[in-house]
Amino acid sequence: MLAPRYHLIAPDLPGFGFTETPSDYIHSFANLAITVDLLLNHLKIQKFAIYIFDYGAPTGLRLALKRPKDVLAIVSQNGNAYNEGFGDFWQVVYPLWKDGQNETVRDNAARSLLTLASTKWQYETGAANPELLDPAAWTLDQALLDRPGQKEIQLSLFIDYENNIKFYPDFQRWFRESGVPILAIWGKHDLIFIPPGAEA
Repeated sequence: MLAPRYHLIAPDLPGFGFTETPSDYIHSFANLAITVDLLLNHLKIQKFAIYIFDYGAPTGLRLALKRPKDVLAIVSQNGNAYNEGFGDFWQVVYPLWKDGQNETVRDNAARSLLTLASTKWQYETGAANPELLDPAAWTLDQALLDRPGQKEIQLSLFIDYENNIKFYPDFQRWFRESGVPILAIWGKHDLIFIPPGAEA
């Protein structure tokens, strides 16, 4: 029904899925937003709605700040832009923000965040019927995470996530002033970006 009027594009962000990046690409949220902006320009897409979740939230919202008149609507699935939205999960990440170059801190974070057990946890935690989930999902995710260089990419993004918080007041001002309709859908059992982020 929507196909005659709308076209869907769903690219993986650099560092995710099967994406490959040049060796000198710096995996930061600023660069993720720049990359998506370049893709939109390449495809000659001028007006668009964005569906944001997880890392796509700060990426899409940075893009909205750059192209405020081009974003027509937002569907946010646990797309956090408020300090209230950080769950206990982030306790493992905070040490990276204080000393992200320390090898012990990095190794501890990798052991906590980038293993098959933690990837499976992200799928199962909060699910009403985890036994119905397809194990292929987390198995494929982990296989991609285990590729050479992925640990460093993921740690770089965990470290850089702190820089998104500096933009939260700007994101919130844009929400208030832009008039862009936002549908905020939030999983009430999400322990990473918790429901108070939606309420805020």
